Amino acid sequence: MLSHPAMFTYQGARAPMSQVFDEILTLLNQNGIPHEVLEHEAVYTSEEAARVRGTGLDQAAKALLFQADGKPLLLVVPGDRRVDTRGFKKRFKVKDLRMATKEEVERLTGLAPGAIPPLGSVLGLPTYLDEMLLEKETVVFNAGSHTRSIRVSPRDLSALVQPTVGNFSR
Repeated sequence: MLSHPAMFTYQGARAPMSQVFDEILTLLNQNGIPHEVLEHEAVYTSEEAARVRGTGLDQAAKALLFQADGKPLLLVVPGDRRVDTRGFKKRFKVKDLRMATKEEVERLTGLAPGAIPPLGSVLGLPTYLDEMLLEKETVVFNAGSHTRSIRVSPRDLSALVQPTVGNFSR
């Protein structure tokens, strides 16, 4: 059974990026999940991240903050894909789905856009993981920073986060 320490809830407060990174490492270490930390130049797009990490764009676990019927949630898709908003709405019975604004991202997570990790539990957000990520041997994601990434098995990530899994990318 995976252990989850007290979940940080950053909604409404700005959390230091290093605190989010430290919380992710704590969760990975406490649960014995093998991982690799990658330190690199600052990146702001999935394409830049794949280049500096030396990975394929499809290996990125891209975490995007959305508003679904007025409630924030995290959608995680492969870096080379986009959210299929129509498919997501139909599958999860959502009427209004839109990407959060930069201001909403910063207010709700305390992080800059592009630095959000795919661990909604760390941010107090429900997480939806596209099933295509589970087909990968490893995934790499931004870890609360533009200069730090983590490589991990997507199965281990899913076991830790316990997201709702579905097919909602194109």
